Amino acid sequence: MTSSLPTLGDTELESRLATDLDEVERRLVAAARHSESIVDETSRHLLAAGGKRIRPVLVLLTSQFGSGVNESVLQSAVATELTHLATLYHDDVMDSAPLRRGAPSAHEVWGNSVAILTGDLLFARASKLVSDLGPRAVRVQAEAFERLVMGQLHETLGPGDGEDPIPHYLQVLADKTGSLIAAAACYGTMLSGAEESAQQAVIAYGEKVGVAFQLADDVIDLISDAETTGKTPGTDLREGVATMPVLLLRARAAAGTLDASGEQLLADLDGDLSSDDALADVLSRLRAHDVLDEAREMARRWSADAVAELTPLPESASRDALEVFAGLLVDRMA
Repeated sequence: MTSSLPTLGDTELESRLATDLDEVERRLVAAARHSESIVDETSRHLLAAGGKRIRPVLVLLTSQFGSGVNESVLQSAVATELTHLATLYHDDVMDSAPLRRGAPSAHEVWGNSVAILTGDLLFARASKLVSDLGPRAVRVQAEAFERLVMGQLHETLGPGDGEDPIPHYLQVLADKTGSLIAAAACYGTMLSGAEESAQQAVIAYGEKVGVAFQLADDVIDLISDAETTGKTPGTDLREGVATMPVLLLRARAAAGTLDASGEQLLADLDGDLSSDDALADVLSRLRAHDVLDEAREMARRWSADAVAELTPLPESASRDALEVFAGLLVDRMA
């Protein structure tokens, strides 16, 4: 399987990273393989469905601020993607998502218990890989894993009494998505021997670009079809999970500035969306509401803030590529 590297603006850099990314892909397949056929099938299910490989790309790209790609960098790239894949198995169970990357979710094929245990297995494989990279790498993995769990827990529990739902949600995104992308950036610089200042810059960048990416996904989930995204549009709406566009609607309602169409949308969102027709109707009206533009702008601001974190880095093709990378993550909303 060959991974697709995004266009980063420097053909020489892209060529090197594409070769390295192909090697990461080969190692991912090997790391997910298991001697028991059913376990092998479940653990490679989402891997075979493809993916953007954002985290491995970032590991490889940030290693350019040190000595470049080496054995440890490659191993950490595999570990971060395995960790990400593991979270997807768990997320799909919790969200009752029928599709992932255009294929039936693992729990739809084998049931919740097998999907959860497969995710656990991939977490274990990732941890074994990281254990060879030294105590600091293990700590990076453990802290990211803790934040992943806390993000999911806080999303499940919702904001506390008197807590503003929007900052609460942004923290959920920082924990569930930003933490592992920041860990990827940390690995690339740390394991290539980059300066500490470069490490801190790309970690801050990774956290913010992760939030931008997820905010963009909130928009894409509403405006795209299943064939484009590989996921069923509006799954979060049906499950009662309020993503940023809905939270912005509710914030306007609380402030007394929501228009009549928005008021009706909120009422319908709190109603029965079990039928495909009801969900399609709400999706259509939400796509037409200007709250979607507000959510788009929020994603772009987080992307711009991520790029601003790169200021301490010297000008280079790698820094330019990180700026392009941040833009690509939110340009998907167009």
